[in-house]
Amino acid sequence: MFNVLTLVAGSDTAPFETSTVETLQQALTAAGAAVAAPDWLAKGHACDLAFDNLEIEAARQTVGPHLSGLAIDHALQKAEGRRKALLVADMESTIIAQEMIDELAEVLGIGPKIAEITKRAMAGELAFEDSLRSRVALLKDVPEAHLHGLSKLMTLNPGARELVQTMRAHSAHTALVSGGFTFFTSQIRDLCGFHEDRANELVIEDGRLTGRVTEPILGREAKQEALEDLARQQGIDSQAVCAVGDGANDLAMLTVAGLGAAYHGKAVVREAAAFQIDHGDLSALLYFQGYRREEFKS
Repeated sequence: MFNVLTLVAGSDTAPFETSTVETLQQALTAAGAAVAAPDWLAKGHACDLAFDNLEIEAARQTVGPHLSGLAIDHALQKAEGRRKALLVADMESTIIAQEMIDELAEVLGIGPKIAEITKRAMAGELAFEDSLRSRVALLKDVPEAHLHGLSKLMTLNPGARELVQTMRAHSAHTALVSGGFTFFTSQIRDLCGFHEDRANELVIEDGRLTGRVTEPILGREAKQEALEDLARQQGIDSQAVCAVGDGANDLAMLTVAGLGAAYHGKAVVREAAAFQIDHGDLSALLYFQGYRREEFKS
């Protein structure tokens, strides 16, 4: 079978019924597809429906109405090459639950001011590079020690470590590419098990933040360039890349990746990304690649 529809329940505690799969089988068949028997990647939680004789876009139009309103994430793609050789992941609000510059701002009592700039940047209303310069400027003279105090606030999103460790166990290269700061990405790189991290660097002098960030800033276009550079290093093209992010500065890299997914993304990202995870956790990206639950590593 040339194409595959993957269904992933929104949570382990809310599996979907086999009747849902049967309904989709019937809909695809009625649209002219030859559909294989369901292949359960995790019983009640994740399922593949392989099919031929129907183009991806036609299949999308067919299954969309049946999935509307259900807490099920899904992916439609070519079956060949679905397992990716490179993972490129955003960090804040993707791999971790926090936006660290916002957390620092809260400690300093300027949370709403910085959070509003962050919100507008992630929604695509402001250029990321300019927004980062503006936010960092508000942190001038903050003691470096404040950064160390924030480290304990970082929490991995569900499925993050499984995603990284499983892809690593199957020979994929894994990279954290963030518009945040190396002070934090280096810690999450080690905690989650990424091979490497790329991010922005705060300029610190005499133990205090200067209000500046090292140029050039790793923003929207730079994230795409980082993905393409990593792919070249691995000797693959962008179709062999799985990329995931939530904000507007992730859009360029999500668009060029073979599997580019918005993870609980902002509206502008969900509309543009070819794949979305709106209900489940990051392990959905493993099911989208055809991994079975028993193959997961953590």
